[in-house]
Amino acid sequence: MDNRGELTEFLRTRRARLQPEDVGLRPFGGRRRVPGLRREEVAQLAGVSVDYYVRLEQGRTQNVSEEVLEAVARALQLTEDERDHLRNLAKPTRTRRRPPARVERVRPGMQRLLDMAEGIPAYIVGRRCDVIAWNRMAAAVFTDFGALAPLDRGWGRLLFLNEDMRALFDDWTIKGKETVAFLRFRAGQFPDDPELAALVGELSVKSEDFRRWWADHNVQDKTFGSKKFHHPLVGEMTLEYETLRATDNSDQVLVTYTAAAGSPSETALRLLGSWGASTQDADASSDTTTG
Repeated sequence: MDNRGELTEFLRTRRARLQPEDVGLRPFGGRRRVPGLRREEVAQLAGVSVDYYVRLEQGRTQNVSEEVLEAVARALQLTEDERDHLRNLAKPTRTRRRPPARVERVRPGMQRLLDMAEGIPAYIVGRRCDVIAWNRMAAAVFTDFGALAPLDRGWGRLLFLNEDMRALFDDWTIKGKETVAFLRFRAGQFPDDPELAALVGELSVKSEDFRRWWADHNVQDKTFGSKKFHHPLVGEMTLEYETLRATDNSDQVLVTYTAAAGSPSETALRLLGSWGASTQDADASSDTTTG
């Protein structure tokens, strides 16, 4: 990934979403030829010279300090994830790590944790938002990950190239935008990852939605929230999700989904769990008979 070009576009899009009155400035006179704040206005807010800010936005960041980056972040009202992304782009040598192997592995202890989480859909995503481990309930709620080729288990391909997955989410647009923002966040952390770059290139070619949202330069790490589903077997469900990170500085995150106690969604999850267990038992019986 070209960090200089990425930094230029990121700062330009952050300027474009703010108006002078949003940050307590009087608009400069004359017709405004660009949307949002001008470079001069960002420089004024950050307390740096216009020339210095222009060099920063052009990607010339050899001697930029943390203090200047923080001042620019405040001026542009960046979120915490956006601040991290700005630092990743402006100081890539501090954050750049060696790309992982093509196939990411999950520790046996993490897989056991997934398998023991009965009744709770849970999976682990890797650096490229690939689902690299999952439990039975996750397969029942989302899709049979084991039936998919490893490259097709990533949320990027699942959401933008799989119509069945698009129909599963009540608001697919929100889920899609969150996934794009997470992939861009990862791309800022790991600009030398060829597999991630290839994924972004493929989705940009094959999906107009992905291509348009990627150009927005929004970034967002995985956190928590709720999702509504239209499940083909049990109908409507609302599930709360949490994101947990391993303590070994792994790039992998564990995502769990739960339903409110006593809710129709909890009943729906139980039904899915019973159906999944019955299917698993039937498959095991078939394997024994034919073996």
